[in-house]
Parts: sequence; structure tokens; C-alpha cells
Amino acid sequence: MALFLLGGRFLKCRAAIKRAMTASHTYCSSVTSGKQKVNGVDLYYEQTGKGKHPVLLLPGALGSTRTDFGPQLKSLNKERFTVVGFDPRGYGRSRPPDRDFPPDFFERDAKDGVDLMKALGFGKFSLLGWSDGGITAMVAAGRNPDLISKMVVWGSNAFVSQHDLNLYDAVRDVSKWSSRMRQPMEEVYGAEVFAKTWEAWVDGIAQYAHRPEGSICIELLPLITCPTLVIHGEKDPMVPSFHPQYLLKHIKGSRLHLMPEGKHNLHLRFADEFNKLVEDFLDD
Repeated sequence: MALFLLGGRFLKCRAAIKRAMTASHTYCSSVTSGKQKVNGVDLYYEQTGKGKHPVLLLPGALGSTRTDFGPQLKSLNKERFTVVGFDPRGYGRSRPPDRDFPPDFFERDAKDGVDLMKALGFGKFSLLGWSDGGITAMVAAGRNPDLISKMVVWGSNAFVSQHDLNLYDAVRDVSKWSSRMRQPMEEVYGAEVFAKTWEAWVDGIAQYAHRPEGSICIELLPLITCPTLVIHGEKDPMVPSFHPQYLLKHIKGSRLHLMPEGKHNLHLRFADEFNKLVEDFLDD
């Protein structure tokens, strides 16, 4: 769900992604990048900043640290935070392996992210998760309450409804997209791998609809104990407003911040506003 908005809305998202990737190139002198063996896979990661508060960035579907978080890697305060972004297994530069979507793929991504931070020497850290990355963050926070300091999620959902299935199905076949819509991911994966992986993701996320209540991680929400900020763009075409309201109700002590003009890519389109909001929450 990270990059794909319906109709013409995608073009604005694509422009924001280009800005994000451009932004990512401007901080190269202060970034450490490499691969770390985690749970049998070489995970690509980038690290910047020297602050005492470690933060892990979790990208969306088919996303990567540079496509999804350029403005955050560039501009989050490097004196207060140490920011780590990574490409989940099978995404971006964490290939091989090819990406697959077994019934526990969010659990797998959550374990990989937590274990990566441990391998990099961080004992406790905060999570910033966008879209699928927000789901991964909630799983990680529910499974590891003692390790997670704070959490910010946006564009995310704890269950799959029929309405969600309709949205996913509408964008299943990438051959029906314009070339401008396909370009960002084809640049990362190539046309054939992108189409195959995207369709596999649609099937992967749809399988949760067959669970009781369509649960992805409903049962884990009561286990989340860290302070949590849920951000929602009120013009998000991919995540209906009932999802952030559900998270607010079921994650104890959570807060909800609404961005009236925000869409699915609000952290890219309104990067300065988003970054300040996040920094203030993490420092509070």
C-alpha cells in the first residue's frame, strides 16, 4: 500500500517519491549503509544521526528506505536521534531472496526489523511505520513491549475489510496502469519482477480477510504498551478513516492526529510538518 494510489492521485504521490529520492542523495556524506545478516538474510540498511534516541523506519509494500523515507533520513534531527532505515527481505536492496507473502509475513518482517536493531547494537528504540510498515511496527510493538520506546504509524490497518479488498483488487493488474504510474517501482525491480511481486502482495494481504474479523494483528493491539501516535491523512484514498479510529480505540493511551490535506504519502508531501510532529512526539 505504500506507493499505489488510485487514478490521478498516484501522479502526485510519484512526484513526492521523486522528491524523497532526491532528498536522500543530499545526506550521503553523513550516512552509514551496508548489509547485516539477520535471520538468514542479508538486510540492507542505512543509518544516520548520532542522537541518544534510536528510531527504526519501516517502509510500505514493495518499499525501501530510500524510496519511502528520503525526507526523514535527511531532516530528522541528527543530534537527538539515530535513524535507521532498512529494506525488508525481498524488497529493494535486500535481494536475494525473492519476496514472498506467507501467512506470517508481517510477523517475519517485524522479527527481522527488531533483530536488525539488536544486531546494530540498539537495546531499545522507537518505530516509525508507514502503510505495511505501520502494520509491521504494531506487530513488533505487541511482540516486544520491553524493546519499543515509542511508535508512530500512518496509512496502516489492523484488519482487512471487504472495502479494503475492493481497493486492492482495483490496482492488482499493473499492466492497466499508465507507464508513469509503473515507473518508480519498475526502476527498482524491473517491469516483470515488479508486476509479479505486486500481484503476490495483493494476494498476500487479501488472505487476512479470511481470518476472524479479517484480523492482521487485532489480537496484538492490547499488548502494545508504548506511547503511540496514529497519524491519518483525511484524503487518503487507500486507508478509510475507520482504520485509524480503530487503532485509537484499541491501542491503550494512543493519540490520533489528523492531517486534513494529507493523502497516503503525507510524510513525503508534507515532510516538514510531519517531521516536526514526529520529533515533538518522540521527545515528549
